[in-house]
Amino acid sequence: MNKRADFPLTEIDPDDIGHNASANPTFDSVLSARLSRRSLLRGGVGTAATALFGSVALAACGGGGDDEAAPPPVATDPPITSLAFTAVAKSLEDRVTVPAGYTATVIYALGDPLDAATPDYRNDGTDTGFDQRAGDHHDGMGYFGLGANGLRDDNASDRGLLVVNHEATSHPGSELSSTYLHADGGTPTLPRPAAEVDKEVPIHGVSVVEVKKAAGGGFATVRDSAFNRRITPLTPVQLAGAARGSALMKTAYSADGTQARGTLNNCGTGRTPWGTLLTGEENWAGYFARGAADDAARGNDKSVASLKRYGRAQGSKSRHGWESAGADDKYQRWDISRKGTSTDGTDDYRHELNTFGYLVEIDPYDKAAAIKKRTSLGRFAHESAAFSKLVEGQPIAVYMGDDSRGEYMYKFVSSATWSAADGNAADRIAQGDKYLDSGKLYAARFNADGSGDWLELTIANPLIAGFTGYAFADQADVLVNARLAADAVGATKMDRPEWCATHPTTGEVYYTLTNNSSRSATPGAGQFGVDPANPRAYSDLKGDPAQGGTTQRGNVNGHIIRLAETNGAAAAATFRWDVYLFGAQAQRDAADTSLSDADYAASVNLSSLTADQDFSSPDGLWFSRNTGLCWIQTDDGAYTDATNCMMLAGVPGSVGDGAKKTLAYGSTSVDTYVGKAPTAQTLKRFLVGPVDCEITGLCETPDGKALFVNIQHPGETISKAALANPAGYPSHWPANAGYGAGGATTARPRSATVVITKDDGGRIGS
Repeated sequence: MNKRADFPLTEIDPDDIGHNASANPTFDSVLSARLSRRSLLRGGVGTAATALFGSVALAACGGGGDDEAAPPPVATDPPITSLAFTAVAKSLEDRVTVPAGYTATVIYALGDPLDAATPDYRNDGTDTGFDQRAGDHHDGMGYFGLGANGLRDDNASDRGLLVVNHEATSHPGSELSSTYLHADGGTPTLPRPAAEVDKEVPIHGVSVVEVKKAAGGGFATVRDSAFNRRITPLTPVQLAGAARGSALMKTAYSADGTQARGTLNNCGTGRTPWGTLLTGEENWAGYFARGAADDAARGNDKSVASLKRYGRAQGSKSRHGWESAGADDKYQRWDISRKGTSTDGTDDYRHELNTFGYLVEIDPYDKAAAIKKRTSLGRFAHESAAFSKLVEGQPIAVYMGDDSRGEYMYKFVSSATWSAADGNAADRIAQGDKYLDSGKLYAARFNADGSGDWLELTIANPLIAGFTGYAFADQADVLVNARLAADAVGATKMDRPEWCATHPTTGEVYYTLTNNSSRSATPGAGQFGVDPANPRAYSDLKGDPAQGGTTQRGNVNGHIIRLAETNGAAAAATFRWDVYLFGAQAQRDAADTSLSDADYAASVNLSSLTADQDFSSPDGLWFSRNTGLCWIQTDDGAYTDATNCMMLAGVPGSVGDGAKKTLAYGSTSVDTYVGKAPTAQTLKRFLVGPVDCEITGLCETPDGKALFVNIQHPGETISKAALANPAGYPSHWPANAGYGAGGATTARPRSATVVITKDDGGRIGS
């Protein structure tokens, strides 16, 4: 989400701000003795082929491999164990680049109409009606097959529904408005005009749009499909799970605390085994304002501690100033100050913040089905949701990350045990009720020996019930304030856990950790010391120093951690972990004299990446069930002097397949383990995007022959003042690729979905 290093942190990178003031250990204080039990982690060196075809040891949990229950039938082929395409070179061009023999086609961009009555998008700032148009900042996404009869068909590769998150909107620096959305760039000060706010609110949320394969092999959206719809921050939704009806959920909109309005800042997604989508609400807190004297207005009650922990101290300004647009309820909900006189909050929106921050379940096939926020899975800055490998008669787990610096990794384990019949149930939301509303929520603790523990977040835990930082009332309170509960049990602070994904055969879980500018070899105030799982602290030049280049410090390029549950059990209380890949540029900058080439290779480029593989700031992460490939997407501001953001394909190994490396820092050193170094056939750059973009969100047709990818916020570094000079826009994509209104050198850029196909009709990556 908008990790642009070029802009003020508070405006462009809200998920990079740390609100965790707990004394919980960071990796540097718990992992110093990791080598003492190396054998626990290094159970043997696995090959990529073994990982792809499955691990007997992992599959055997809960009654043996014969008890594995597949999700609803999906067409599968042998996994790809060697990447056949030619790697794409790094690029600063304003276009989408894919390998030779592949074609990327834009099919769904900001403003595209979803019905025949809505006019084509003019892309000049005068368009309205966004409740029937594609929203902005395309992000996480899922593909849901449709049969010829118009019903769910998980094997359908010619027709399906795309469910697309619309995370946010581009606004520069401290300016409040969505620059490209308004004819003159919008009003950058308060109060915001109601007409502008009424355009900005519905470009957030989710799209459901039908896509269909054409006779020539390409895909296109079906403009007037009966399935098409928008879900916005104004759409009625239900609160489900343990916090439904809690006193913490009562507002002027829902006096009984069971209903809410809409979904916001939707980032990653997850596809449930029963055919629905989970969409994660990430940086929702920043959309709400809070009065400068609100602590006293609340009587300095415990809600003050909760609000601060979630980044809303009194006096907090909102991201867009929507609360200033008028007295109407739809604007005032964005001000979470205590204004009413009631004791329960039913006459104002003091509790409105508590109704956001969840995984939200949507049935793409059924407009009439309830949309439900699954509160039992906890409230935090959700990225994606990854389901455990399914085993008949065993619980299922949902893995999640909280994308802020110093936050935690979580998993939810269902009370219900999996029944394969539920994967094809007609009432899909009812299956969500069964598996997602009752269960146990855990936060992860990473231990010094390469093991880890899942710590249950329950009011029955004395550490939570007696926590001095916040007085939990009940289990609903624990879930609504999951961050505080994780503080209480001593979970391990992480470097911004982003997307997570589960390997389709081994069940191992991968998490992207984007970067950490506070990582240091000499810990101090506000810094994280190096440790076995975060061993790098280095400087890196961005740009030419002679031209005003900057020096970046810390763990500049990020890495990907993976874990294996003990015995492969979704409900396991313990796990093993290592590092799959470290992001890095292949070679140091010639002007950077802080390290020699040899030292750079030994202490920074720990995964031995080449020019065809190097990357920075991993964010999106997804496994293909058809091909077994791991897809890695970047949202970077550190390496953008050399290349735009990108997507790579990887053939993953398994936890423990690498080797020990020792990094020296003066008179001290740190030992770490790096996954098996990729080869030219097991990791390659597949795509590079246009200027200023983030590559995020992907899904595929079941046959593995069409890959859908989102290009988010191209050209986002525009300012309101620069809007008057179209020729000077940072990006003109996708108009310069022949899509939509506007000239190739003057059009406003738009977030969009592309579909990638192989020219010979084969599987992607083969």
